[in-house]
Amino acid sequence: MAQNKTTENGLSVHDFLNTVPDENKRSDCFNLLGIIGEITGFTAKMWGTAIVGFGSYHYKYESGRTGNAPLVGFSPRKDAIVLYLSSDFNNREELLAKFGKHKTGKACVYIKKLSDIDVEVLKEMITNSVAKINSLYP
Repeated sequence: MAQNKTTENGLSVHDFLNTVPDENKRSDCFNLLGIIGEITGFTAKMWGTAIVGFGSYHYKYESGRTGNAPLVGFSPRKDAIVLYLSSDFNNREELLAKFGKHKTGKACVYIKKLSDIDVEVLKEMITNSVAKINSLYP
């Protein structure tokens, strides 16, 4: 079975974020570092070369695939900042409706900048996402 390439490692989160070329995006990422750290109580760690993750859990799918993943994460990509949350947390659709300007994937939420969103709604989304993951993978 293939190994998961995105694993927690000892790379520096601050060094990584300092490579973000856009000053505003870099500033938003450092702000996210504080927001997510405050809500989760976890210190940020690098996962792979481009994901900043907080906490971790061990999953096992029905297919038999197992691995570890961050409880919450984000990654500054070229077009957006990607937020990695549970795909099915409590009040997800209602919170996304109040969240502000964003796009979604299955478990990802894409934002351009923090000023486009309601940070208090983000905090509730993080709290609900962590609770959902912890209930699935205690």
